[in-house]
Amino acid sequence: MISLDNLTVSYGGWTLFDNISFLINEKDRIGLVGKNGAGKTTLLRIITGEQQPTEGAVTINGECTIGYLPQQMRVADTTTLKAETEKAFDEVLRLEAEIERLTAEIATRTDYESEQYEELLHRLNEAQDRYHILGGETREADIEKTLLGLGFKRTDFSRATSEFSGGWRMRIELAKLLLRRPSIFLLDEPTNHLDIESIQWLEEYLRNYNGAVLLISHDRAFLDNVTTRTVELSLGHIYDYKVPYSKFVELRAERRAQQMAAYENQQRMIEKTEEFIEKFRYKPTKSNQVQSRIKQLERLERIEVEEEDLATLNIKFPPAPRSGQIVAEVKEVGKAFGEKRIFSDFTFTLERGQKIALVGRNGEGKTTMARMLIGELEQTEGEIKLGANVNIGYYAQNQDDLMDGEFTVFDTLDRVAVGDIRTRLRDILGAFLFRGEDIDKKVKVLSGGERSRLAMARLMLEPYNLLVLDEPTNHMDMRSKDILKRALQKYDGTVVVVSHDRDFLDGIVDRVYEFRDGGVKEYLGGIYYFLEKRKVESLQEIERKEAPAASAAPKETSTGKLSYEQRKEQEKLLRKLRKAVESIEAELAETEQKIAEYDEKFASATEYNEADYAAYNDLKAQYDRQMHEWEKASYELEITENQ
Repeated sequence: MISLDNLTVSYGGWTLFDNISFLINEKDRIGLVGKNGAGKTTLLRIITGEQQPTEGAVTINGECTIGYLPQQMRVADTTTLKAETEKAFDEVLRLEAEIERLTAEIATRTDYESEQYEELLHRLNEAQDRYHILGGETREADIEKTLLGLGFKRTDFSRATSEFSGGWRMRIELAKLLLRRPSIFLLDEPTNHLDIESIQWLEEYLRNYNGAVLLISHDRAFLDNVTTRTVELSLGHIYDYKVPYSKFVELRAERRAQQMAAYENQQRMIEKTEEFIEKFRYKPTKSNQVQSRIKQLERLERIEVEEEDLATLNIKFPPAPRSGQIVAEVKEVGKAFGEKRIFSDFTFTLERGQKIALVGRNGEGKTTMARMLIGELEQTEGEIKLGANVNIGYYAQNQDDLMDGEFTVFDTLDRVAVGDIRTRLRDILGAFLFRGEDIDKKVKVLSGGERSRLAMARLMLEPYNLLVLDEPTNHMDMRSKDILKRALQKYDGTVVVVSHDRDFLDGIVDRVYEFRDGGVKEYLGGIYYFLEKRKVESLQEIERKEAPAASAAPKETSTGKLSYEQRKEQEKLLRKLRKAVESIEAELAETEQKIAEYDEKFASATEYNEADYAAYNDLKAQYDRQMHEWEKASYELEITENQ
């Protein structure tokens, strides 16, 4: 469908792409990955024709249409949401007018045997076929389904687009793109402005889409759920893996290990050759051999390995100063802006060491609650009381007022760092994508994304015991997110995090509060437990809406009894959870048996075997992981059985 042939992109003496080629086929689901600056967005722009390569060509099948969603775009604000979205059907509306015109002309003609009459019939047939392919008959339903799926409400349909924030305007553009049904979607960070519910809807849409998808994303769960092929850009080359992202990570680690081995062998060979040249350069008897080795080095194709700073893996938050057992009490809290009520009657107690997530659709009050917790906003009703010795570290998406624009990136961290951590400031900045000359830039010249990453790096240096984080992973690549996630998992303080990144939240939070339709609901479990429960509740909600309104229809009583369908759904979930627990228990028993066999072997061993001990340690690490999975699955089963 699209062929990229020998693409090279050079800027002065620097090469971004070096003779890369690959094919995009119909129905491909491709994740485009690589470090920031590897050229992912540039590649999408070359495919769309917005940028030209230095060499090479992009060949597009004549019938192929492209739908491109860049990270930033200009959006219209001169009409209503519904009218703006209907622009996706410009071609459908033209076809409608043409079908009407052709039908009227055919009705007035009587020259049934003429070539002109045949031509009119042919054109009408073609227009009707195209109209059908573009979804002309169902466009009203498609618009509604798409807008609701992306988080808009029916009451929004008549609102002016100028009333929506930048994030919601991007959703309008995404809706128009989806409704145009191109042969291929090129999506650059499509989940940046979506909440969890909308991300899941988009995943389902793209999985079932009849065309191809090429997307850039730092959302690991989204990549795994949508893509089946991963193309990595690294040092100007591409590496094509016919697997989703998580499997790619494993295969890439194997490839990197092989590359490193080859690189190290080559470096040893170069070193020995250079030693020989230096040693015998001025000996006439060795001149031929010296020249031969010089030519050998000149001809040598040097192996490159992408730099990977492993030192950053151990970055962690400083120990949290001890607070009282109760960190915050929230009693019957609500918030309204004028006549618009955001949420009400929210009550919960936050205890020391707890890590909770605030989730829900945009505009339901997550950020509002975070700002009230830190005292930046006043609640309309209820009471918020902080515990003893609580010291809050707050990360918001807008950090401009927290940092002095005249300081450099390095100075911003250096001024708050104390102790041994000062020796690792460059590692910390590298983990958040500040490398080389970046660390000497002044804060005032940084982009919004760079300021956000710097603010997070700074937050990791100060001794807080309550962290309130609002969308902390926006503008971060996979590696930075992994580093932050590990740091939060090890952190011994209390955490409140607003996020739509499921993979990031998994393993950090043990309680989820969902803001929805003016209320807040508590879920005692991790993010995937919440999503599973939310799915069941959504089904029950749909069943209640679809239940017949006739007086003879059975009503749900206040005794809490479930309907047949609800019981059936719950039993299905229980079977799934029990099966998961049993499966993990079987794996645990097998691992325990293998560990016992090694214990027996070591007891009678007469010499140290490094391979055996490495395998033994791997088994123990595997056992710990399985125990964690078993505890999580058992907890979910217990909660579900007691409902």
